[in-house]
Amino acid sequence: MSFTFEVIKTCARSGARLGRLHTPHGDIDTPVFMPVGTQATVKAMLPDEVDALGARIVLSNTYHLYLRPGHELIAQAGGLHQFMNWHHAILTDSGGFQVFSLDGLRRIHDEGVEFRSHLDGSRHMFTPEKSIEIQNALGADIIMAFDECAPYPATHEYAREAMERTTAWAARCKAAHRREDQSLFGIVQGGTYADLRAQSARALTELDFPGYGIGGLSVGEPKPLMYEMLEALMPEMPAHKPRYLMGVGSPDCLVEGALRGVDMFDCVLPTRTARTGTLMTSRGRLVIRNAQYARDFGPPDPECGCYTCRNYSRAYLRHLFNTGEILAARLATGHNLYFLTHLMNAVREAIREDRLPAFRDEFFEKYGYAGENT
Repeated sequence: MSFTFEVIKTCARSGARLGRLHTPHGDIDTPVFMPVGTQATVKAMLPDEVDALGARIVLSNTYHLYLRPGHELIAQAGGLHQFMNWHHAILTDSGGFQVFSLDGLRRIHDEGVEFRSHLDGSRHMFTPEKSIEIQNALGADIIMAFDECAPYPATHEYAREAMERTTAWAARCKAAHRREDQSLFGIVQGGTYADLRAQSARALTELDFPGYGIGGLSVGEPKPLMYEMLEALMPEMPAHKPRYLMGVGSPDCLVEGALRGVDMFDCVLPTRTARTGTLMTSRGRLVIRNAQYARDFGPPDPECGCYTCRNYSRAYLRHLFNTGEILAARLATGHNLYFLTHLMNAVREAIREDRLPAFRDEFFEKYGYAGENT
């Protein structure tokens, strides 16, 4: 088979698991954070630089690549791997979250979603079949079923309707899927209602996907509520299939998610905040634009081994940001992705040694999360 998943170890003191994904473009140790390359590029980074960080899978966005440059063109170029010169695994989302975030520009019905492009206002229609057609053409290793992401807050009735539509669309996605070298994941929905989450997981499990995304969280709800949903959901999830918490990338959520049995994470957070001058460090967030760093000639994070921290000072990075230099985004992005990649290395080692709860407490105390978890 082109895609398999093995659970190597389950932490006796928590729900955390150590695993390995086998894909057509290489193996991926889990839990893993996946950098996001929305438009076939991780912003500000060369593919070789992302590779050097240790990343073995990145994400690209179906909605954006459909609009520009078009999935047919990417297929003609030999597929997304060839087009973007990335030789490890790729995951593409379904476009569902982006379409549903077009508030005022889209209309949802059982067949699919009609929407206007955020670029030029042109009309388009995404159905489950269309999403799969696009993703089959892009050629990613892992593709996602088209789903409806309910906002937060949402009523139980709204969340139920979105969950049921997601289940129906998942079945249609599976029927439309044509490529054996791509693994199609279903997506669990249900908002912030434990009964709906369990119902969604059971229905999708009956469809027997090789992996399952967890969508509709980290959309504005308090973090403890997200963790509550994960705890309610995990007993319903197949133990031998990978679990992917979509759109989550803050360090605290990565640790807490792994503690509850999540295997895969992604988010634009580390790259987006880097471009605005916010760095993730071993002692918490550092806003490098602040005046206090104007004459600080120490590294951004003395405990970090990334290229940025080995070669440049806080004062220099502040200067780059304040003068609008492109190098600022490159150095900050490389640092943030290094930080999260190595955080997940440490999480996997803690699971291997059966000490993830203790690691969580130590990390939070050092990082300064005492009042940040709410």
